[in-house]
Amino acid sequence: MKLFKLTLVAASVFSLTACKTLDPYTGEEKVSNTVKYGAIGAFVCGAIGSRKSGKRARNAALACGLIGAGIGAYMDAQEADLRERLRGSGVQVAREGDNIRLIMPNGITFAVNQANLQQQFHDTLNSVSLVLAEYDETNLQVAGHTDSSGSDSYNYDLSVKRANTVSGYLRQHGVQGGRLTAIGYGETRPIADNGTSDGRAKNRRVELLITPQPKS
Repeated sequence: MKLFKLTLVAASVFSLTACKTLDPYTGEEKVSNTVKYGAIGAFVCGAIGSRKSGKRARNAALACGLIGAGIGAYMDAQEADLRERLRGSGVQVAREGDNIRLIMPNGITFAVNQANLQQQFHDTLNSVSLVLAEYDETNLQVAGHTDSSGSDSYNYDLSVKRANTVSGYLRQHGVQGGRLTAIGYGETRPIADNGTSDGRAKNRRVELLITPQPKS
């Protein structure tokens, strides 16, 4: 109890001084998710431990919910684990409110016009699987995307195959199938200009959207 009280006091001080942090991955100053979702709760979650089984992670989030953090703190911890494991992998980790999006460029996932994972990407996807298996209170959408080269139907079919490949790999490596949805968007959702080679390279990707499971 004494340790818990000391933790709350330390968290209170932290919340007053840490409204902005320097993102170690982009170098940009930003409002930290810990403050956004409740600094005290996230601090207590961190004290419980960043390496959690799904059950421990859920219980930590519930404890944080009692003091104002809840889902945000749960996703904070998952985001931190993903960033740590994926540093230097080429996979982009983006936070969108309570959601986390992993953007996997085609250059590190699939060969041109292929739907089989490149061997060198297995270790990276293994790391993703480990985190997703630990934080099992989330739903996962795997989406395939292509550039505009080739026919619409070809691009759509290729994007579906790639999404299914990544989804299947995650399922084989400990992620429950009921949490996974695979979908292909073909060339319909570009994030860059298809008129340039750099833009087309960015558009060829697989995205994994991680969302909190709705509570009944």
